[in-house]
Amino acid sequence: MKSSLKKLSYLALLLLATISLTGAAEVRIERFKEGDWEDDIGYRQAVRVGQLLYISGAAASGTMPEAVRGIYDSLEKTLKAHGLTFKNVVKENAYTTNLDALKANQALRRSYYGKDFPAATWVQVARLYDAEHVLEVELIAVFPEEKN
Repeated sequence: MKSSLKKLSYLALLLLATISLTGAAEVRIERFKEGDWEDDIGYRQAVRVGQLLYISGAAASGTMPEAVRGIYDSLEKTLKAHGLTFKNVVKENAYTTNLDALKANQALRRSYYGKDFPAATWVQVARLYDAEHVLEVELIAVFPEEKN
């Protein structure tokens, strides 16, 4: 609980610092994509703004355990590509077509976070971008402070 509160406090301070900057040019913004197909859809896999990394939703079809495993493996690869782990994640949003199935697979999800959970929201929806998808998860992660 203390760790989560500490992360949320850190996130709030980062957001306030970002808002108080005098010009957008001072905020570091980088966009990352996995392939040219992202241009067709009109999104980026990840966008870094200052010390925050916003990771677009990873989605999957199949059974809920297959979807959870596939999505969190994919998110883990994206985090690792930026030098981060699930310990850097401060916010998670999950959208599913079957909330009860997602809740039944929380132990699998927790295996990626260990005991250090982010703030999280889970919502049941009628459908996702691809009608076959059963789950989509997006993350916000914080880069560690750079040491001088």
